Amino acid sequence: MPESPENANPLQPKPKKEMTMESRLLVAFLLMGLILLLTPYFYKPPAPPKAKTGSHLVTAPPEKPAPKVVAPPETPPAKPVPPAPAEQIAATQEQPFVIDTDLYRIQFSNRGAVVKSWLLKKYKDQNGKALELVDEAALGEATPPFALVFKNEKIPSDPNQALYQAKPTPDGLGIDYEYSDGHLWVHKSFRFSKTSYLSTVTTEAKLDGEPAPHLISWRGGFGDMTVPNPQSVQHSLYYDVTDKKLRTKNVKDAKKGTVTVKGDYSFAGLEDTFFAAVFLPKEGTSTELETYSNTLKIGTSAKEEPRVGMGVGGDAVNHFSLFVGPKDVDILGLIDPRLKQLINWGFFGVVAKPMFYCLQWMNNTFVHNYGWSIVLLTIGINLLVFPLRFTSLKSSKKMQALQPEIKAINAKYKGLKLNDPKKTEQNQEVMALYKKHGVNPVSGCLPMLIQLPLLYAIYEVLAVAIEMRGAHWLWVTDLSQPEHLALHVLPIVMIVTQFFMQKMTPNPSVDQSQQKIMMIMPLAFGFFFYNLASGLVLYYLTSNLVGIVQQWFINRLTPAPVMPVEPPKTPKKRPVRA
Repeated sequence: MPESPENANPLQPKPKKEMTMESRLLVAFLLMGLILLLTPYFYKPPAPPKAKTGSHLVTAPPEKPAPKVVAPPETPPAKPVPPAPAEQIAATQEQPFVIDTDLYRIQFSNRGAVVKSWLLKKYKDQNGKALELVDEAALGEATPPFALVFKNEKIPSDPNQALYQAKPTPDGLGIDYEYSDGHLWVHKSFRFSKTSYLSTVTTEAKLDGEPAPHLISWRGGFGDMTVPNPQSVQHSLYYDVTDKKLRTKNVKDAKKGTVTVKGDYSFAGLEDTFFAAVFLPKEGTSTELETYSNTLKIGTSAKEEPRVGMGVGGDAVNHFSLFVGPKDVDILGLIDPRLKQLINWGFFGVVAKPMFYCLQWMNNTFVHNYGWSIVLLTIGINLLVFPLRFTSLKSSKKMQALQPEIKAINAKYKGLKLNDPKKTEQNQEVMALYKKHGVNPVSGCLPMLIQLPLLYAIYEVLAVAIEMRGAHWLWVTDLSQPEHLALHVLPIVMIVTQFFMQKMTPNPSVDQSQQKIMMIMPLAFGFFFYNLASGLVLYYLTSNLVGIVQQWFINRLTPAPVMPVEPPKTPKKRPVRA
């Protein structure tokens, strides 16, 4: 039988309890902490061994007291070392280069990388030759077109007299020029089209490696130099995008010095009456334009004449589209819509522009002659205003019939001064008479008031529309210019028709002196129109002829009205006393 615990031997030892895992970990952490805490007190590390000769280990030198810091004496800053001079690039001799397209012929020279001639093949000057836009007579006096104007005056040499190295493009429609004197470096690039007046030009300049701002210039005048007084029709111009206006500067504006403007422009350049050379910058960029006046001795004449010039750009790298050609509405619209703004239709542009398009339509559709187109347009305008003219002439006849009564009123107030209060009574009586018989004294002026803006509009059309330049009509060789005959025929015929029409038109005034003055008016008009554009004289002459026909028709249909005239009151005779 097994023994129970109660019956076990009391002298036998009891078995020991084993430590749990948690207790063992706790004791281990306590022992590790004691070791880390007591180790520095019982163990000291040995001194590091001395370095041997040739060993890669170096014993740290013993610490010495830090020396006092003494500031070095002040010395001037060292001057920057200039960069080494660039390579010199230049040609050894002057070399011409020609760009020949369907529209123009341009002659370049590598001396200055400039243009010496710019001929427009499809347009003639007054001498019948291909139109030259460069004033060749001024080339010896002023720098040629596309010379550079530097804003930094410390340019070591004149790049406009240097011989550039030229690299034509394989297609013959472009050329690159490059020059360097070791300090100043200049590059010019020109690209043209065979069938367009639009090209591109790029210029870049550096001085000792730094950007050199400059402008591209065209001095000595621009355009047709064979017209009378060419400098009067030549301007610098720009179209300001901000205020949407075309601005021009003439040679007188720059007489006292260069005129400089800068802004957001659609284009900037030079113009004469019918042609323009303008640079078109990238939209939204700022462009600088300078206007110059150069006083030059032109040709063999000893007389000095002013010529307008301009410079455009202002940056170290200038890249533009370039238009050099006619201010033709159709051409400008096809090349760039912005160029249409080159044509300034004047104050009455709202009338002049539609009038031009009517003339163009008539010419292209029916008569194929701008002279006859002016005649047809004038007839059409007079037919439109005929009702107003008819009313005006009827009113004039009524006023003519009322002249005896008006004369009697004037005699009643004869001798009064203008500031006399009775003058008001005189005017009131006359106006009451007009009202009684249904006469409007102002109606006679209405046709003339309508004709004035139309006359000015046709004047503007002839002044700015290149289609009129060189347009023939019978003996007239150019409708935009006065007649080239020794005696101008159109103004003389205009004077004669003016006399006839004035004789046929009823004159509401019976004052003989006033009638004599009115008869002088045709001579005054003839003198005024004698040297104006032939097309304008043709317009006015046609208006007179149509007016004569209309006046004859009105005189036949409307005989002079007979107004009832009250007999003058006679004072009663006093009875004679016996």
